[in-house]
Amino acid sequence: MRNLLLGSVGLVCALFMSIGRWAFGVGGELTWWYVPAIGVPYLVLHLFAQQRATVAEARGRHVPRKFYVALALSWACALAFGFTVPDLVNGELVTITSQLWGDGWVAMSIALCNPFGIIAFATVIAALVFGILAGRDPRPTEDDLLDAAEVDGELKMVDHPLTR
Repeated sequence: MRNLLLGSVGLVCALFMSIGRWAFGVGGELTWWYVPAIGVPYLVLHLFAQQRATVAEARGRHVPRKFYVALALSWACALAFGFTVPDLVNGELVTITSQLWGDGWVAMSIALCNPFGIIAFATVIAALVFGILAGRDPRPTEDDLLDAAEVDGELKMVDHPLTR
């Protein structure tokens, strides 16, 4: 159930970032750039983060709260990006916010869309990293390494933990 919910929200956010303006009648020719350059990479990163959380749970490890917080922040910024990203309609740049609140919002929307997009991508990448770290095997302690190196009372060279 969790995977369905996370995947659905990720898909909705990716679609809203790339083609959401069409629902407000502000769709234009820049959409063909936004879909492959913004929507698809965001969705792929989101699905990888979700997959790493699934792997961590399959290994019996707890997915930390910061994974979900990072995803929620990413979703909020993705939606804000969708509202502020401009599109070219009849030779003019138009955003959803300028369509709703007037032409004075075009410059402000364009100024805000880049930070929202950067934060959306940065936090989904952070969620991916948190998912990867949650699924890793714990590092052996120094005592574990020394115990593994001791053979017949003598210290031997121990294998690197990642080569096992």
